[in-house]
Amino acid sequence: MSNGVISVNLESWDNEVIKSPNLVMVDFWASWCGPCKMIAPTVEELAKEYAGKAKFVKVNTDENTELATRYKIRGIPTLMFFKNGEEIDRITGAVQKAPLKTKLDSLL
Repeated sequence: MSNGVISVNLESWDNEVIKSPNLVMVDFWASWCGPCKMIAPTVEELAKEYAGKAKFVKVNTDENTELATRYKIRGIPTLMFFKNGEEIDRITGAVQKAPLKTKLDSLL
């Protein structure tokens, strides 16, 4: 994606998320999910603002059910934060930009 957000799937998960040296925010979403569509522009804005500091990826839960199951995604959107290959935090539901910036700053 040209907006700074990378689409990942099961095959690219380890390289893009687990092995990343940067903080990674993963947006678990689906095309039919209204709240997912609401936060997508915010995720894209954050990807631009935090370029070089954090990586932003999206996982379509309908197309990647194995990843959604592995990480016990029960509701979407779910934003997960990974550092050094480990989940360090998660937020479920549509969230405004300011709390997401605060979360990112605290995790960097």
